[in-house]
Amino acid sequence: MKREQKPASEDRLVQAYEQMLEHARDAVNDAEEATPKLRAMIDKARDHMVELGELTREEAHKIADYVERDIEDAAHYLAETGEDLRAWWRFDLELIEQRILDAFTSVADQTRLQLEQWSERARQASLYQAGQITGPGTLVCDRCGAETRFTRAGRIPACAECGGLSFRRIPASKTAQE
Repeated sequence: MKREQKPASEDRLVQAYEQMLEHARDAVNDAEEATPKLRAMIDKARDHMVELGELTREEAHKIADYVERDIEDAAHYLAETGEDLRAWWRFDLELIEQRILDAFTSVADQTRLQLEQWSERARQASLYQAGQITGPGTLVCDRCGAETRFTRAGRIPACAECGGLSFRRIPASKTAQE
């Protein structure tokens, strides 16, 4: 069963996820030398948000980990399949806010270059847990296979069908073959 997840816009951690993703995109766009490492870009965005008092250090570390996980997962998919992000997200890109799409696409494209270093981490990064924050896409419950769709960043709820807490992002190309 498919279910559309529309997280509350009041969740400041979801907003922080989107802001941190935008900061990472800006760092990629502003880089004058060789492409900086993804973690360094995210750390800079994380520290900036802590300095501004937008997040506690603990919250910022969690959000940074979530952003890195999603970018690595998207970049791994792009590198492995050669497809675009539309298949990774599993729905029409018109549903996604343009600024989030631009940020995610820019950072994911840059990250694809670093995938050799992260192959094992990228496999682990595809694990998602209820309570974490994720970007746009469709997550599938590990327990029952129910899908939860995110059109923007949001907090991952327990599975509406079975209460499961563990999820994976399965690309459209793989689920279409089932």
